[in-house]
Amino acid sequence: MNLYPAIDLKDGDCVRLLRGEMAAATVFNNDPAAQARSFQDAGCQWLHLVDLNGAIEGRPVNGDAVAAILDALSIPVQLGGGIRDEATALSWLEAGIRRVIIGTLALREPDLVADLCHRHPGRVAIGIDGRDGRVAVEGWVEQSDRPVLNLARHFEGAGAAAIIYTDIDRDGAMQGHNVAATSALAEGISTPVIASGGVTNLDDLHALRAAASTGIEGVIVGRALYDGAFDVAAALAALDGREA
Repeated sequence: MNLYPAIDLKDGDCVRLLRGEMAAATVFNNDPAAQARSFQDAGCQWLHLVDLNGAIEGRPVNGDAVAAILDALSIPVQLGGGIRDEATALSWLEAGIRRVIIGTLALREPDLVADLCHRHPGRVAIGIDGRDGRVAVEGWVEQSDRPVLNLARHFEGAGAAAIIYTDIDRDGAMQGHNVAATSALAEGISTPVIASGGVTNLDDLHALRAAASTGIEGVIVGRALYDGAFDVAAALAALDGREA
């Protein structure tokens, strides 16, 4: 199972939010490229990157920080936040992002995004952020009535790299990952699922690995790494089924 260490960008800094609240941001590093290098040096094979300002404003904002991260790394990067049209998605792919994550546009224009997946197989992930089983968009500030599973099923067979599922109420709260909800989603679709939100300790990682057969292929971890709940080596060991 893959580990995706997370870097959330706000005003050029590496931050973490509490339950998606921009006002509840904690700055962990003002050099995101150095943070990204540390994850790569520790053995991570992917980086998960989010332009938080972009998610709110609906356009790329932290482009300079993203460029610096890409220059610093040899491992692939997946990026979400502010990708609200096809042109923006393609510009990020051309800039060196391996995989773009599309959330709000996937709800607003699902057929357009499915077509984009078809034309760029393996390079588009669908970001589905849920609150009480319903999809939230626009940087989590707007709640829709569409069920998470219903939206995920729209992209079956489209060539999406993954469904990245975040339980908003668990994100950044250090209350444990909602393994039941993630595995239920994974069982309901054939597209691989990447778990996100609320990972607190190694028990969460062990539980996710135990549920891998449902279709969970990886997990995004943020605050637990920054707060020192465990390090990258321990996380990689847990996801590989061994001790660090």
